[in-house]
Amino acid sequence: MLLLSVCYLNMMAQERVTTQSDSLTVPRDSVAWNKELGDVTVVAQRQLIKQKIDRIGYEVQADQESKTKTVLDMLRKVPMVAVDGQDNITVKGNSNFRVYRNGHLDPNLTKNAKTVFKSMPASMVKRIEVITDPGAREDAEGVDAILNIVMMDGSKMKGMMGVVNAFYNTLRHPNLYASITGQAGKLLVSADGGYGSMSRKETENRNDVERIFVKTGDVLKTYYDGTSPGHVVFADINASYDIDTLNLLSASFGGYFYKLNVEGDGSACMWASNSQTPIYSYDHHNWMPGYSHHSWNGRLDYQHKTRRKGEQFTLSYMLALTRQHTDDETTYSNMQQVPFRYSGYLQTTRERFTEHTLQADWLRPLGHSHQIEVGMKYIDRSNNSSNTQEFYGLSGLSTTDFDHVTRVLAGYADYIYQREKWSARAGLRYEYSYMKGAYPDGKNEDFSHHLSDWVPQASVKLQLTEAQSLKLNYTTSINRPGISYLNPAVVVSPTFVQQGNARLKSSHSQTLSLIYMYVGRLLTLQLAPSWQFSNGGIASVESAQGNVRYLTYDNIQRYHRAGFEQYVQWRPFSSTTLVVNNNVRYEHHKNPNLGYSNNGWSDNFYFDLSQQLPWKLRFSLGGYGQIGRRPTNVYSVQHSWYGWYTNLQRSFLKEDRLTVRIGANDLFRRERSFVTARVNGDFLDHTTSYNPVRQLNFSLTYRFGSLKAQVKKVDHSIANDDVVGGIVKGK
Repeated sequence: MLLLSVCYLNMMAQERVTTQSDSLTVPRDSVAWNKELGDVTVVAQRQLIKQKIDRIGYEVQADQESKTKTVLDMLRKVPMVAVDGQDNITVKGNSNFRVYRNGHLDPNLTKNAKTVFKSMPASMVKRIEVITDPGAREDAEGVDAILNIVMMDGSKMKGMMGVVNAFYNTLRHPNLYASITGQAGKLLVSADGGYGSMSRKETENRNDVERIFVKTGDVLKTYYDGTSPGHVVFADINASYDIDTLNLLSASFGGYFYKLNVEGDGSACMWASNSQTPIYSYDHHNWMPGYSHHSWNGRLDYQHKTRRKGEQFTLSYMLALTRQHTDDETTYSNMQQVPFRYSGYLQTTRERFTEHTLQADWLRPLGHSHQIEVGMKYIDRSNNSSNTQEFYGLSGLSTTDFDHVTRVLAGYADYIYQREKWSARAGLRYEYSYMKGAYPDGKNEDFSHHLSDWVPQASVKLQLTEAQSLKLNYTTSINRPGISYLNPAVVVSPTFVQQGNARLKSSHSQTLSLIYMYVGRLLTLQLAPSWQFSNGGIASVESAQGNVRYLTYDNIQRYHRAGFEQYVQWRPFSSTTLVVNNNVRYEHHKNPNLGYSNNGWSDNFYFDLSQQLPWKLRFSLGGYGQIGRRPTNVYSVQHSWYGWYTNLQRSFLKEDRLTVRIGANDLFRRERSFVTARVNGDFLDHTTSYNPVRQLNFSLTYRFGSLKAQVKKVDHSIANDDVVGGIVKGK
């Protein structure tokens, strides 16, 4: 009923013209009159949301709030995107997405999206796009969607522009961000960077677990209370040089570094089946004094445009480097009848990732309605890991060295058709992959795989009316295992043993979706039913031997998901905006080898009500969360949770250059609980985790200078997004 009422009000509403003149009367037979009108105000709203065959775009600069808000605020209004009160971003209900800047992969933004977007002013962004169908050229391998941030552009710059932002909340989290852009002749350069710090108070985490082992009937109860304070530093520099009107050279270099100091205390007690007698118990202290991760990437692009309108050739090279260093120490105390002979252990892990990518792409229009794009891509990817585990009280070390190389050669072709109300896109990609694993320490036998993958996809779109469109889409994606899933090192603790699987192969998933969109002056509505399925997907394999858990990975998952995404943006009044974004889904996980299946319904929802107040104040109130029972894999389900937030902001100075913002999250509760239950397998458990949520936050943003251009980017560049379970994956 609410949705029908909104649609009815939108259809009844018209563009309004108000006059402040004196009243006047015109005779019925009058042809003209001599009367001077007063001030005339035309109230109209530029179209904020536009849909193309492969993407949905939100025109940030058409939104008046973009002058005073951040990119994170704008993301709350984008279809298929949700941002909760803790600034966690999901696209199409999933955190598995990549961030592009001006059409190419930006590893820094992908890794630190919420930190950067929280500080980046929306005035620097022209458009935010959700690329739902990337095409055969930039296939979204391993991700559900791409979030493309299109920066402001132009041909000339007058002066220099800069932005500084400072953020702080009562959980003692400071965040700083700065950017600057300038031009010297044909050279255009921009640089940005930031710093964020996570306090002990903000990173407090507690969890209680009660686990029942099916075969023995014994019950393990564990408790953990810890913190993970740390900091992150990121920086990026972009440059472009206009050689002439047909040739453009652009380059970028950037990276990020973060370090955490994880520390916590816990206890464990194993109880015999149907007994009040404990089998064993102990306390433990965990310390990770040197968990550090840094990643750097550089890119060079050359673009040549021909005299034929729309035709261009692009040649690109990208280098990506990631290094991770972990020292994880656990010591035990108050040990009673424990089934192990050591008093603690130290696990040292070193992981390195290096990737070289070359890509050539040719785009050519064929008449007014047709366009083709063909290209080739080569990836040389190297993973190296070294894992050492030392047990206190026992002699000797357990060491495993592992090297893994992946080489991918791909060819692709895309065809795009557009005429009148119809548009279509069809693409095909072929990939040959060579994967090799080696053990420098000689503990295992080397191995190799040769894989061939065909990746088809197609879309067709019909513009029903000026305001309504309908699109049918089919896509295929590939997941390849990363070093964390491949690493065969055995990690041992008293209750848990983990080992990667070096023989994992790539997996495919297919998605079929139908998207209906209505874009009106006061109402924007999107309805998108979809179906996704995968056979042979990479999934965890968990078992128990006695009262000890064992974890590894294999290509055994069968996954089906029926989803229904809904997006509503309604402007009942010129100063009021309501946004509702939710994703209802039914998921079914199955492991036929073990005979396990897990299914359930859930709804990830988000809403935001924004109101313009007198004295240039703007107030917003929002809520977010999950309803239902969501299966996370074949073993476990996640139960409902929710949160809310409110913000008040005002801008000052000329051109609203200074913006002050005050916000609050979950003021009426100190912490939020997340409940996960294990429903299949050799052991069943119930886990409750607690994290602090109540906070007040404050931010200041100041713009200086005058910006008329942004660093130019070639229209096409490199994007590698196919790895899961690797050190470049985390977010």
